[in-house]
Amino acid sequence: MRILLVDDNKTNLTFLGKLVEKLTGCQPLLFDNPVDVLTAMPALDFDIGVIDFQMPTYNGVELLSEIRHFEKYRNKPVVFVTADGDSAVRMAALNAGAIDFLTKPVSPLEFQARMRNLVALADAQNKLADKAEWLRVEVEKAVFELRAREEEIIDRLTIAASYKDAETAKHTKRVGLYSEAIARAYGLGENLCNDIRLASPMHDIGKVAIPDAVLLKKGKLTEQEFATMQQHTTAGCDILRESNSSLLQLAAEIARSHHERWDGQGYPFRVAGAAIPLSGRIVALADNFDALTTARPYKPAWSVEQTVAHIKERAGSQFDPSCVAAFEKALPSIMKTMLENIEHPTLVAKADMTPSNVTIPGKYLAEAI
Repeated sequence: MRILLVDDNKTNLTFLGKLVEKLTGCQPLLFDNPVDVLTAMPALDFDIGVIDFQMPTYNGVELLSEIRHFEKYRNKPVVFVTADGDSAVRMAALNAGAIDFLTKPVSPLEFQARMRNLVALADAQNKLADKAEWLRVEVEKAVFELRAREEEIIDRLTIAASYKDAETAKHTKRVGLYSEAIARAYGLGENLCNDIRLASPMHDIGKVAIPDAVLLKKGKLTEQEFATMQQHTTAGCDILRESNSSLLQLAAEIARSHHERWDGQGYPFRVAGAAIPLSGRIVALADNFDALTTARPYKPAWSVEQTVAHIKERAGSQFDPSCVAAFEKALPSIMKTMLENIEHPTLVAKADMTPSNVTIPGKYLAEAI
């Protein structure tokens, strides 16, 4: 146990140091100048402080007030040594954070008795602090493990959905990365951007509830079939929303809202404007961009330039104008992701698409590479 002793009288300081040395497991830290104490902080480590009241430059109250400015010393027990019995002095010391007083001349027996009590108190405080730190580390570890499980669940569910429609596998990964880039350009916090990247690949999870005859149809859907297809939004939300995981709840929000339109003409609930969750507005853009720029059995791929123009034209009608602005800002990052995740030709042979079919205009390509 390290006991800080501060007294400008070197005889008194030596005397108190000898008394501390007689206490089992205690080490005195001697300072005859309060300025030296402050100079040594915050590297100085002590468990208990014993400070003389009457000193030059800083008196005891002033010194303790300065010490308390450092977070690491705020709960350290401090005793004042004073020959002054004035209640105003004692109140000032108590207000500064002192917990006890010793009156000069200091009685060796009284000093050692009080130090033993304070050593027991400081020891209990240190053990409590160690336990609190242990608990903090354990909670942090548990939260990390829980988060890893949540991410694994999302990954497994996304893979499960891709078994029904193989085209969704790469699509969902790209939508997650595009959504993260747009969210970051929008100015959202780092944690939320990461959450959107993790949750957005599940935007189409509800397609597992759509009959294959509709989901895998090559031609144009009938009005009734399109109404059936629209149900994937509410089905996806129903699959995810009862989870206690905030990440899966975000995924449910995205699944429900990513086909809503800024003008209220979307589905399933025809919600408009800012009433659409921001996560859904962002993923709607990412989903639309990827759907247009990749070839499918029922359509050829659009060029990036065509797609960007299409999205900009629909700012304020289909898409949130602020999200479109963030999308434009994020285009270099989106292009980089696009180049890194072009679908392998063998996986899209039915669509007669090769990597060279993806047209990336030069003004974006330079920044993407």
